[in-house]
Amino acid sequence: MTYKNLPEFISDLEGRGELLRIKAPVSRDLEITEIADRVMKGAKEKNKALLFENVQGFSTPVAINLFGSDKRMSLALGVNDLEELNQRLAKLVDMRPPQGLGAIIDRATDFFSVLKGIGLGPTIVSHGACQEVIEKDNPSLDTLPILKCWPNDAGRFITLMQVITRDPVSNARNVGMYRLQVLSEKKLAMHWQRHKGGAEHERKARELVGAGLAPAPAQKIPCAIVLGGDPASIWCASAPLPPNIDEYLLAGWLRGKPVEFVKCVTQPIEVPANAEIIIEGYVDPNEHEIEGPFGDHTGYYTPAEPFPVFHVTAITHRKNPIYPTTIVGVPPVEDVYLGKATERLFLPLLRLFLPEVLDYHMPPEGVFHNLVIVKIKKRYPGHARKVMFGVWGLGLMMLAKAILVVDEWVDVHNMSQVAWQALGNVDWSKDILVVEGAVDQLDHASYRQSFGGKIGIDATAKTADEGYTRGWPQAVRMSDDVKKKVDEMWKSLGIGD
Repeated sequence: MTYKNLPEFISDLEGRGELLRIKAPVSRDLEITEIADRVMKGAKEKNKALLFENVQGFSTPVAINLFGSDKRMSLALGVNDLEELNQRLAKLVDMRPPQGLGAIIDRATDFFSVLKGIGLGPTIVSHGACQEVIEKDNPSLDTLPILKCWPNDAGRFITLMQVITRDPVSNARNVGMYRLQVLSEKKLAMHWQRHKGGAEHERKARELVGAGLAPAPAQKIPCAIVLGGDPASIWCASAPLPPNIDEYLLAGWLRGKPVEFVKCVTQPIEVPANAEIIIEGYVDPNEHEIEGPFGDHTGYYTPAEPFPVFHVTAITHRKNPIYPTTIVGVPPVEDVYLGKATERLFLPLLRLFLPEVLDYHMPPEGVFHNLVIVKIKKRYPGHARKVMFGVWGLGLMMLAKAILVVDEWVDVHNMSQVAWQALGNVDWSKDILVVEGAVDQLDHASYRQSFGGKIGIDATAKTADEGYTRGWPQAVRMSDDVKKKVDEMWKSLGIGD
C-alpha cells in the first residue's frame, strides 16, 4: 500500500491495531520520552505507535514510534517484510542478461515500474497541504511541541525530520536527518556531522566565496526542515545514499509514484507538498553556536560542540498538523527498525562491489556502525581481509569500527551462533587486523574526534595456504536421515511443537 501522507499512514496503523491514542495530559519535556522508551523496550505485543493528543500547552498532537517494529517499518515502505526490500532491489540491479522471453518481459516491467516511481524529476504542484497555513511575518518555533528528550539535554530537539539543501555547485538536492537544537524561537543549531551531505554543502559554500566565485550572500545556504509527509520519504532522509543521488528518487521508487513538491514561500527550494509542517530558512556556515549535550543513539550524551546556525524565515503547515518525532538513547529504540530497513535494502548494492558477500548484519547493540558481521563464500587465502577493506571502502561503511567475517553456513542474524564462531575460530595473535581511519563523529571512545582504531576479525575456517597446518575440524551436526526420521515421529513424542 502507498500512503499519500502521514495522517493516512497513522489511520491505517490504527485500523491494524498498531497505534494507541494517549488522551491523558503529558508534558513535552521528558514525559513523552519516558513513556515512549518504556513502550519501545517493552513486550513485543505492546510495542505500538503512540499519538499523544493532549500535550500540555499545545493543540498539535505528537506522533512517536511510528516505525518502531518490523511490521510498521514494512508498512511504511510498502513491503510485506523488510527482506523484500533487498529482493526487489536485487532484481533491479541484476547485471546478468535475462534468459528467455519471460525473463526479458519481467526485467522490462521492473524498469518501467522504476520509471513510474521516480518520474523524470520532481513533480511540482501549485498548492500543497503543507502550506494551508503560512506564517512568515513572525514565525516562532515556540508554537511547535518540540521535545526535550533526556534530563541532561541542552534543550529541546527536533529529531525526525527531512533536512533539504542543494549543492552550491551542482544544485543537486540532498536530504538528511540531522537533529536540530532550539536556540531561540527563530534559531536552530544544525547538527550535520562532517561526513554527511549537508556538511559538504556548507564546506562548498565557504570555498566558493573564498575563491571569489560567489558574493558573500551566497554563503547562506537555503534550507527547509520537513516534518511529516509520506512515510517512505521520512525514512529516505536517513538512507546513506551516494553523493548527488536524490533521496526522493528512492522514495518515489518505493512508493511507485513520484513525490509531489511545492515551492517554498521564502526560500528558493522545493518541499514535499503533503508534509505536515515546513520550517523554511537558511544556514549561515560562518555563524556557529554551541549545540548539545544530547542523549544520542550511542546511549551516551554527545558533548557540546559548535555547529552552524539555521535561521527561520517562515513556518507553514496543515490546518491541523501532527508533529512527528522520535527518541534515541540506550538501544533498542525506534531507530533499530529504521536502520534495519537500510541494512536490508542496501545488501544488493554492497554485493555489486563485493559479490562474495552473502549477507551482513549490523546489530542494534553495536549502534550499527560499531559492528558489521559479514558472511562470505570464502575462495582463497586472505579472502576475509579483502572483504574487510572492501567494506571499509564503501561510502559511510568507512565508519564501521569492527568488521567480523564468518563462513557461508553461519546465520549472521543469530548472535548466539555468531558469538560461538567468533570466540572459537579466532587466534587473537593472527586473525585480527587493527587499522586507523575515519570513525563516526559521535564515537566517544576514539582518542581523536572522527579518527580512531578499527578492527577486522577473521572468524572463517583457516586453510593451509593461510599458515594453518593442523587441519580445520568439522562442526558437529546430526545426519539428515536421522533428522528427517525424528521430524516424522515428533508429534507422537508428546513433547510439543
